[in-house]
Amino acid sequence: MEDEYEKFVRRMNPPRVVIDNEACKNATVIHVDSANKHGILLEVVQILTDLNLIVTKAYISSDGNWFMDVFNVTDQDGNKILDEGILDYITKSLGPESCFSSSMRSVGLKQSMDHTAIELTGSDRPGLLSEVSAVLRHLKCNVVNAEVWTHNTRAAAVMQVTDEETGTAITDQERLSRIKSLLCIVLKGSNKSSLAKTVVSHSATHTERRLHQMMFADRDYERTGYDVMDVRQRPNVDVVNWYDKYYSAVTIRCKDRPKLLFDTVCTLTDMDYVVFHAKIDTEGPDSYQEYYIRHIDGSPVKSEAERQRVTQCLEAAIERRVSEGLKLELCTTDRVGLLSDVTRIFRENSLTVARAEVTTKAGKAVNTFYVRDASGYPVDSKTIEFIRQVIGQTILKVKGNPEDSKSVSQESPTRFLFGGFFK
Repeated sequence: MEDEYEKFVRRMNPPRVVIDNEACKNATVIHVDSANKHGILLEVVQILTDLNLIVTKAYISSDGNWFMDVFNVTDQDGNKILDEGILDYITKSLGPESCFSSSMRSVGLKQSMDHTAIELTGSDRPGLLSEVSAVLRHLKCNVVNAEVWTHNTRAAAVMQVTDEETGTAITDQERLSRIKSLLCIVLKGSNKSSLAKTVVSHSATHTERRLHQMMFADRDYERTGYDVMDVRQRPNVDVVNWYDKYYSAVTIRCKDRPKLLFDTVCTLTDMDYVVFHAKIDTEGPDSYQEYYIRHIDGSPVKSEAERQRVTQCLEAAIERRVSEGLKLELCTTDRVGLLSDVTRIFRENSLTVARAEVTTKAGKAVNTFYVRDASGYPVDSKTIEFIRQVIGQTILKVKGNPEDSKSVSQESPTRFLFGGFFK
């Protein structure tokens, strides 16, 4: 009945999208009007984020049964969006012809039989990515796409693998059980009390949203004995109740970066909070976000414990994707075992991988790694050059200055991250 009602509302009030390149001097303005429903803001932000657009300002209002939103967006270089193909895609994705606002909330996703999706969560430790990749290679699995995040001693990964011989998804249940079992052993390592989880996923969930959900479920927002980030770098998150209007006001001040808006909206949505009003403003290197929220049950934040949890979860959502460390990009012809070989070389040269994005398209592998020295010292340029000689200088390129990679304190040598060197 709810699905039929939603279809009826959609027919009576189809979404409306207006794209204006004249209203603002420095950005393309996108207006979105639609019938309101929980999660609709995340869907809009997800579409813009997947197009690698930068949201410089946004005004959001969804009181009552109607959703109204205005986004000022640019491309990665700070220019207006003039590509007709992209503008047409935005209009179709958010307009009345799309699946937007339907019960299947998986914009840009489709279930594929070409690969098997494996989800991994566990405690982070030196060499973990290298070990996982080696096990998959041993089991004749080829990693075609993967995204790996680490935060607060926890690690999460979504990997899409194929059978080495057939190049298609792995469907044999006995083989899948063996893959899950061996990967779980690797994730636990020598610490048998460590929580680890391996799941073969059959759902079509947005990968980055799924990583947020996995790390949230793994409670990575709980602080350990040391600070994950320097206090000066930590996002400033404040949650107070606005009793006159029965809202909770959430304000976030932090360094701006790509996909920041997606990360915060994703977290609020998955924590079952509804954003009624919001203002997003980016000035220079900093971002200011202001949300007026209620829980899905209609109540504002009820207790000090809930306030602290919202604060911690938003801090974690922002920190998970912070691109500290040296960025390395690998582009070469794809082959079985490529990820295993590359991460083994990193591990043997005492580099850790804080975050990784692995993609394969038309036989080409394009991989991005954010690396740091395993012992907490700045990445040595001689080490990077040696690794580039081993892998191939035209294949592995440095995107950043090794001297800038001082994100891990020298006083915290125990802060090991994904893919590090096991001493």
